[in-house]
Amino acid sequence: MSNIEKWIERAESIVGSGNVLTAFEDIEFFSHDEYAMEEFACMPAAAVRPGSEEETAAIVRLCAEMKIPLTARGGGTGLSAGCVPAARGVVLSLNRLNGVVDADPDNHTITVQAGMALHDLYQHVKEMNLFFPPHPGDEGAFIGGAVAANAGGARAVKYGTVKRYVIGLQVVLADGRIANLGGKFIKSSSGYNLLDLMIGSEGTLGIITGVTISLLPPPGVSKTLVVPFADVAEAISVVPKILKADIMPCAVEFLEHSVIRCAERLLDRSWPARDGAASLMLILDGRNEDEVLGQAEDLAAIVEAGGALDMLLAEDDSRQADILELRSMLYEALRPGTVELFDICVPRSEIAGHIGFIHELEVRYGISLPTYGHAADGNVHTHSLRCRLDDGIIGGDLPGWQEMHEQVRQDLFADAVARGGVISGEHGIGLAKRDYLKAMSPAANLDLMIAVKKALDPDNILNPGKVVLV
Repeated sequence: MSNIEKWIERAESIVGSGNVLTAFEDIEFFSHDEYAMEEFACMPAAAVRPGSEEETAAIVRLCAEMKIPLTARGGGTGLSAGCVPAARGVVLSLNRLNGVVDADPDNHTITVQAGMALHDLYQHVKEMNLFFPPHPGDEGAFIGGAVAANAGGARAVKYGTVKRYVIGLQVVLADGRIANLGGKFIKSSSGYNLLDLMIGSEGTLGIITGVTISLLPPPGVSKTLVVPFADVAEAISVVPKILKADIMPCAVEFLEHSVIRCAERLLDRSWPARDGAASLMLILDGRNEDEVLGQAEDLAAIVEAGGALDMLLAEDDSRQADILELRSMLYEALRPGTVELFDICVPRSEIAGHIGFIHELEVRYGISLPTYGHAADGNVHTHSLRCRLDDGIIGGDLPGWQEMHEQVRQDLFADAVARGGVISGEHGIGLAKRDYLKAMSPAANLDLMIAVKKALDPDNILNPGKVVLV
């Protein structure tokens, strides 16, 4: 009997035979995430679905004993090949750990199991008449995965990333022990901040099984505005003026109209701004209509002075939903031709320069690099395409696109680092960016990350090969 056959037999005794999957049609789904290319796909030897934290710990202990690589899996919505299993490894799917452990409106907290999908989490929080601000995009993502990647999203400018709201974690360590980090309290100066160490660690330091989240009162009113400009540089240049005026939008997105055309074709809907080459999309929220409309009036004066061609306020909830869907569907609209979606983050003042560099690359290589992103937090999303993009229509493959993609990736990352930025703002490193993190990180930082990995996972069984190589 092979080592993996022995593992399967023992795993079945822990979780039941129906929760250890080995058939190709059952485990092929676990061989990849939403990263556009298949270059990192790898079939696991098996997938296991524990039904409790104790079963999860028992599976980890089994893997530690038998030296079987183990990759935790949430909703599989990642874009960096971060939950792709190791060769001859197994996947630990968290989809059965999806319950509410404790809903506490008095403390403005909710504790849930890590396998809860975001759309279910939002519903539970809404029923508490409270608000969990982060919205990374795909509501099929699991909260455990969102924490493991420190997911961001458009609302980060006002409300911050997932990290800001995580105040407690239950984590299974590499030897199978369960650690409870943080809690319902707000302050702690009690030793090393192990909680933050786990956030963004991509399942390489421990497996998150439970999350305690701090919640806010919900905003009473939200309004969406679209502000067109002659070009994207002019649009972005007005953002610091908005923030200096003590207006803090929930979201500030920049979109070039040539890019939004793809989503218009996909949804058969129209972006409200027809003039200019780029728009800012802003979401304002507040306690009541008067407060939000007052912000909009102040905003109008600033953008007009900054060269705005117009300022369009969504007239009703339906039109607001149309605008938000056009923005949210950009990735899906461009996905058929996408090799990789980057999530570079630079200081706000460097966005315009970085986008100018992107347009230089388009001319240099004769390719299309449609770009949009979060203007107020510096997070820039560029699609590297294998084909030309013309008026929202994706054409055929370009000759030599593979080589061009590698060069574009290197050029974009180098430009980001030169501008004081980082190669990932919200998607994580995974396999896709691991080698670039190594090449572009200060040596001391990389040494610290490797030392932490070795200390917490000495046998390198937890999601091996991701983030850093040890």
